[in-house]
Amino acid sequence: MLIQVRAAGVGNWDEIARTGGWDVGRRPPMALGVEAAGVVTAVGSMVTDWAPGDEVMTHPLPLRDQGTWAPTLIAPAAVLARKPAGVDWEVAAVFPVPALTAAQVLDEALGVGPGDRLLVNGAGGVTGRLLVSLGSLRGAEVIATAGPHSRAPLAALGAHPVIDYHEQDWPDRVLAITGGSGVAAAANAVPDGAGCAIRAVHDGGRLATITSDPPEQERGITVSSVYVRPDGGQLDALGRLLAAGQLEISVATSYELLAAADALATVVSGRAGGAVALTL
Repeated sequence: MLIQVRAAGVGNWDEIARTGGWDVGRRPPMALGVEAAGVVTAVGSMVTDWAPGDEVMTHPLPLRDQGTWAPTLIAPAAVLARKPAGVDWEVAAVFPVPALTAAQVLDEALGVGPGDRLLVNGAGGVTGRLLVSLGSLRGAEVIATAGPHSRAPLAALGAHPVIDYHEQDWPDRVLAITGGSGVAAAANAVPDGAGCAIRAVHDGGRLATITSDPPEQERGITVSSVYVRPDGGQLDALGRLLAAGQLEISVATSYELLAAADALATVVSGRAGGAVALTL
């Protein structure tokens, strides 16, 4: 598929790719970027489900040529999803990676279901908020950790309580809330935070981390280190939840393509305060 890119997402993962820590199918120097939204302009001879003019969003790994920070993108048809009507290009562009990550953590690594007590450590970030929302939609009782400014927004998404992760004894707070037993499942989105989060998981529970810091297994707890996987069908289902207002993601800052270096610097510095997009 050939796609005219309308907007692309910028995340910490792009710095990992830039410095060679993530194999995205090509090695730098290259156009960075692993998520985008745009319009199909041409299709391969074996493609039957898409046509020129279709509006799509994608996490197009492995890259066939360059990344998504470019006017055009080559992507496999199997990793495309329809851009929901009425969703801004920037929002559709920053959605694929965090949404797929959240779904794969909850549904595959943790198997979260109705009635489970779920801890989301680092719920104030872009992926963390989607973990809270999806966990609530799955029927879980969500306990979150985040900074104080995130307490009200996370409570609105279904997290209760929201604990300040700056408190050194926050895992003990979780244990107290759960009557000393701990949570059934924990999703860690804080760098170097998985070792603390596992303290709040009950014996035989599950822990998944998205920050490449899996702790040693203990007390029969299943530990997973999750790296996002492209999946067009899964992304399409998540897009329907976005269109219905059951998931939300906001763009904190947008940059033009020529300012991509500034956009990445903002993300890496932690100053973004939300998702960052490039517009074309």
